[in-house]
Amino acid sequence: MQIIRDLATLRAASAEARRDGRRLALVPTMGALHQGHLALVTAGRQVAQTVAVSIFVNPLQFAPTEDLSRYPRDEAGDLAKLREVGCDIVWMPDVPTMYPPGSATRIEVTGPAEGYEGAARPDHFRGVATVCTKLFSQTQADVAVFGEKDWQQVQVVSRVVADLDLPIRILPHPTVREADGLACSSRNIRLTPEQRALAPLLPRLMVTALDTIRAGAAPGPVLERATRQLQEAGFVPDYLALVQPETLQPWQGGPGRLLAAARLGEVRLLDNMAL
Repeated sequence: MQIIRDLATLRAASAEARRDGRRLALVPTMGALHQGHLALVTAGRQVAQTVAVSIFVNPLQFAPTEDLSRYPRDEAGDLAKLREVGCDIVWMPDVPTMYPPGSATRIEVTGPAEGYEGAARPDHFRGVATVCTKLFSQTQADVAVFGEKDWQQVQVVSRVVADLDLPIRILPHPTVREADGLACSSRNIRLTPEQRALAPLLPRLMVTALDTIRAGAAPGPVLERATRQLQEAGFVPDYLALVQPETLQPWQGGPGRLLAAARLGEVRLLDNMAL
């Protein structure tokens, strides 16, 4: 497994990985890896001969009110996990490498970036779009694997790739969950034991809501009831919304996606499920 921290070495490794028509898959991450991330590496292996994982805590994704320094980091643990799962290349740039002095270009995004996480975290998706575009360019990857747990992010990145004619395929991977149904997330380790025991109520209520809607109930009252149940249990819900899967506009029938965000203490839980 190559651990690379400078761009020249990365470009040489990428060129070698893609020689003779071979394919390179990229898994972009911010580290603090869990089973969900490792599943993305395995998925990348199924579509490419070489898998690269980027580990970079992107400052552009964090608002001034968010504590970038508190984002979990575990370089040694991450590298050990990647060795076990058979990763080939780990791209670990520092901030000056990604954003050199004088860097002034950012990618503005609208469409699926508006509302929900885009409203809760202004400029977040501008940071996501910018760093992902740079990672795609740096690695020259043929495919990038993203977890569906961050559904809105997948739609934003897919829109950027389509709009900018980037020569890369976005491969979504189903959300990986703990045994009790909670979506795997790097932030779960910040839950207290009591909060961790309560957290699976969010996906359970989402499943119940979707079952009720499938049975013919109007989404509005169903989601209002689920929101009240979350509040009564101690959550602080940000949103629980049924939307069109790709545009994130209000659901108009047919396939849909139920998006959820709720806080437990200082931890903000995200989840989504298909209708």
